[in-house]
Formats: sequence, structure tokens, C-alpha cells
Amino acid sequence: MDRIKVIIAKPGLDGHDRGAKVVARGLVDAGMEVVYLGLRQTPESIVRAAVEEDADVIGLSVLSGAHMSNFTRVKQLMNEAGIGDRLLTGGGIIPVTDQQKLKELGIDKVFGPGDQITAIVEYIQNWKSAC
Repeated sequence: MDRIKVIIAKPGLDGHDRGAKVVARGLVDAGMEVVYLGLRQTPESIVRAAVEEDADVIGLSVLSGAHMSNFTRVKQLMNEAGIGDRLLTGGGIIPVTDQQKLKELGIDKVFGPGDQITAIVEYIQNWKSAC
């Protein structure tokens, strides 16, 4: 199996990225290639990077409460760019009711505080294996 390439990004104005960095490190330790875009990314810059890097996965970290608009916009741009079949996942402070709405919009599983890195790694690996 080819090495899984993941884009990790913090969309919007949220300046807290410790969790995103911890997840990025965990994915690297699991053998994945990770491109961490950093803070204050736009949905456009995230999808552009995913296309340029030929990423398998986009992971968004959202703590600002703007998860519905950020995930929805990134998914829309992924579809427009022809990469709508790639995995869009992420995490942050996302209420369970919003997690269900995101799933209905075609956003894959989102993770929250307390979820283990191993669960995130396993989820991504299982998705890739099913492709």
C-alpha cells in the first residue's frame, strides 16, 4: 500500500493548534506523510494544497465554532476540484448534533477531545484500505 498523505489545517481565525500538531505527529509516527498547513487557512488554500500535494486525506481542526461552514465549504471546493472522493475528516469542539449534520453533508467522521490518536490512525487506514 502506498504511504497515506494527509493535509492538516486550521481554517479561520482560531489560534489554538496544539491538538492539530499532536494529531499530525501521531499520523507521522504511524507512517503517514503529513503536510501541516498551520493556522489561519482559508478553505480555498486548504483544497489548493490538497490538489498540489495529491493528498489522500484532509483533516481540519476547528475549535472556533465555525465547523459547519468550514467543513461544508471545504467539501464543496473538493468536489469542484475533482477530489471529492478523498477523505475529509477532522476534529475539534463539535456538538454531536452537528456531527450528524456534517455526516449527512458527506463529511466523514470527526473526532473530539479525548479521542485516541490510535483511533484516528485506524480510521484513516481503514478508509484507505476500502478504496
